Amino acid sequence: MTGDGSGYRRPVTSPDLPRFEFAFPGPLRDQLVAAVLAGTKTSTTGLLQDYERDGEPLEVVGARAVVVDSADRPVAVIEVTGVRVVRLGDVDLDHARDEGEGYDSVAAWRAGHEQYWHGPDYRGWLGDPEFTVHDDTPAVLERFRVVERL
Repeated sequence: MTGDGSGYRRPVTSPDLPRFEFAFPGPLRDQLVAAVLAGTKTSTTGLLQDYERDGEPLEVVGARAVVVDSADRPVAVIEVTGVRVVRLGDVDLDHARDEGEGYDSVAAWRAGHEQYWHGPDYRGWLGDPEFTVHDDTPAVLERFRVVERL
């Protein structure tokens, strides 16, 4: 909420904010959204090729977006606090832990993400049933904070 000095507090949401979707609708998205709302998920990982495929620019620090759940309901506004592109093989333990999914090692983080990227939903969306990631696959690591729960 943003104050204007009069005691009125207006919400920071705006119909112009882009949507932010974690994973595909379903149990995984619901789990990730719950972790965002609980404050345990403060980072996320995507593949650079996804941005290139969709013609989307990388997020920038300070950008805000509305997080939606599996029912397409807005649940929170997040603000990007950091963005970096790294080789998948260079993802660090702090980032893995901050994804809020209980990873206690980079190997566990990698196995969970490979299961997603090598799964039928992602491969189907990509249109490549044989797609695989490797250590040199460029990954986009984003950090964010919740600025408003909806």
